[in-house]
Parts: sequence; C-alpha cells; structure tokens
Amino acid sequence: MRKAILVTGGRGFLGRALARAFKQQGYRVVGLGHGDWTPQEALAHGFDAWYAGDVSLVTLASLKESFDVIAHCAATSSVPFSLQQPLRAFQMTVQSTAELLEHVRHSGTAPLILYPSSAAVYGAAEDRPLRESDRPNPVSPYGYHKQMTEELLACYARQFGVRSVVIRFFSVYGGGLAKQLLWDAAARLCSGEREAQFWGTGEETRDWIHVDDAAALMMAAVASAQEPYQIVNGAAGERVTVGAVLAQLREALGVDVALRFNGVVRPGDPRYYHADVSRAHAMGWRPSVRLPQGLSEYVDWLRRHRATQTGVAQ
Repeated sequence: MRKAILVTGGRGFLGRALARAFKQQGYRVVGLGHGDWTPQEALAHGFDAWYAGDVSLVTLASLKESFDVIAHCAATSSVPFSLQQPLRAFQMTVQSTAELLEHVRHSGTAPLILYPSSAAVYGAAEDRPLRESDRPNPVSPYGYHKQMTEELLACYARQFGVRSVVIRFFSVYGGGLAKQLLWDAAARLCSGEREAQFWGTGEETRDWIHVDDAAALMMAAVASAQEPYQIVNGAAGERVTVGAVLAQLREALGVDVALRFNGVVRPGDPRYYHADVSRAHAMGWRPSVRLPQGLSEYVDWLRRHRATQTGVAQ
C-alpha cells in the first residue's frame, strides 16, 4: 500500500520542502497547519490533503487517517519570539509535541516521528564540531524548549514505544526563507546605503544546510531508523564565519557595500555552531548543495520574490 506522512507546520519553510520531497517518493502527503488552502493550492505545494488547525488532541483525532511517518515541524523557529513571548513559544513547541505524542500513544498505530530540533540545544559551546553526545547548554527559551521536546520524545520512546528520530538542524536556508539572517542581510545590503551594520563581530561561526538537503536527511532518517530514539545532527559539517557568509551573499547580490559589525552579542545568540555529521554520513546521506551554489540560488529566488511583490522585474 501507498505510505502516508503527516507534516505538521506544513505551511512553514521546512514543512513545504518535506512535502515536496516525500511526494516525489510516492507518499500520500497530508498537511496540518495554520491557514486555508484550496485542494489545488495544497497539491501545488505537495500536499494530497490539507487541514487547517493547531496540533492538538482534538484536531489530530479529527483527521481519521493513520500514518507511517509524522514530521512534526509545527513550532516557533524564532529565538527573539521565545524571549518576548516564552509561554506562547512553549505552547507552540513543547505543548504541541506532548499532545501529538499522546495522540500517537492512544491511536493504536506506530508511526515514526521525525522531529526537526535545533543546534540551539547545544547553546554556549566551544569552537569545535559539536557531537550529539555533547551535554546540552541552551542560552535561550527557544533552546530550552527544544531540549524539553527532545526529552519528551525520549520519554515516550522508552515508556510507550513511540519511535522518533530527532534531527538537530543548524542553519537551514534556501529559496522560500523570508526571515532570519540571510533575508535580513539581503535587505540591508540592497538598501542603497554604502555600508551595512550587523550584530556581533563577524567571527561567530555557523554551519549551513540547504533546505533540500535537510529534507533529504529526514528521508534518510526514515530509511535507516533502527533504535526507538535517535539524535542526528543536520548540517553540512563546514565551519563558516558569519562575516564570510555575508561576504558571499554580498557577492551573489552583486552589490558594493561595506560590512560593519557592532561587536554586541544579541541575547540568545551562541558564538559557535559547527556540527560533527558522522551520524548523518552513517545513514548514507551527504549534502548535495554547497554554500556558494545555495546562496546563488537563494538570491535568484529573492529577486523573483521581490518582482512578484512589487510587480517590477529585479
């Protein structure tokens, strides 16, 4: 029979990429999230069926479907939001997972839960490749909420046999991402000013993974899942400074703007993020999109997006 996947948070950046990827693999893809889509709009984004609503026991019970895989992408993805509204962020991230797990526990089915966690769980760490076995040290409510969610998943795996794979994603990017560093930086670099100022020193490190590679890693996790509960880093395994990635973005945009850094560390921003990706490689996964190519594709998308918004070709 045709396998089925439920993607919560399906209208989000990663959720849409997962829908496309699993659809191409022949899955029946069902989406749950905020906002209405017509059946035609849903199908255009890779969803065979779309349900609008929160991730709750009531909503999940109303779906009347069973799934082989549940990709639980519904959560806040913003550190600033978690600092401004920590209770709401907790509800969106931790509470939604608790209700999903309870639904699965009582459903009589045994789907594999894929959970996109975050490198924010590592928090303040040394400048070295971070391993899944490293002790969590979050520095923001966002990071703590991700850690809490991981612990919930581990508990349900041990106590109730609900299987899950946690993928701690580092910096996911790609066409369609209209927020976070690259989006904000592109706006500053294209503002017409002679220089653009950014937080920090520029020597902070990040490890970038293209959204298509992130989706491919989640599919690899389904194919290779053996333990009831696993954690895998999701990154390219390449240490890149923020200054270097902004310089590459500036080059892709074709602008001559000076980069300036204010030396101020924003609350919740760790200095170093660099992944050990040995476990991902053991699954047979390798990244296919290198950062220069990915940034060039992102800029192409950005120009198309702006042309659509303004009606003027970029």
